[in-house]
Amino acid sequence: MAAISLRKANTRLPPEVNRVLYVRNLPFNITSEEMYDIFGKYGAIRQIRIGCNKDTRGTAFVVYEDIYDAKTAVDHLSGFNVANRYLIVLYYQQAKMSKKFDQKKKEDEIAKMQEKYGVSAKDK
Repeated sequence: MAAISLRKANTRLPPEVNRVLYVRNLPFNITSEEMYDIFGKYGAIRQIRIGCNKDTRGTAFVVYEDIYDAKTAVDHLSGFNVANRYLIVLYYQQAKMSKKFDQKKKEDEIAKMQEKYGVSAKDK
């Protein structure tokens, strides 16, 4: 056990490594118990959030207690086969997520303006 903690203390992690994992390509009918079974093998889990809306189905957030457990989970579970689907496990990055949301918001705003002024994308 002392060797493991010593190894963790000497390891320098890349800046994108995070305790929060973003998981994509999950089966729609996966339960939280199955998620805890899959991800719990790699360390203590603080929280799992599974997407339930139409646009978030098949995704989940997994929060680990320790950053090194999260790194181990990403290393071992990226490409893991669950119900004939290969998992995509990424570190959660707030900047990328907010950028996606902002882009969708701008597209909606442009569509409203086009509708308001009677301009369509086909007119260009």
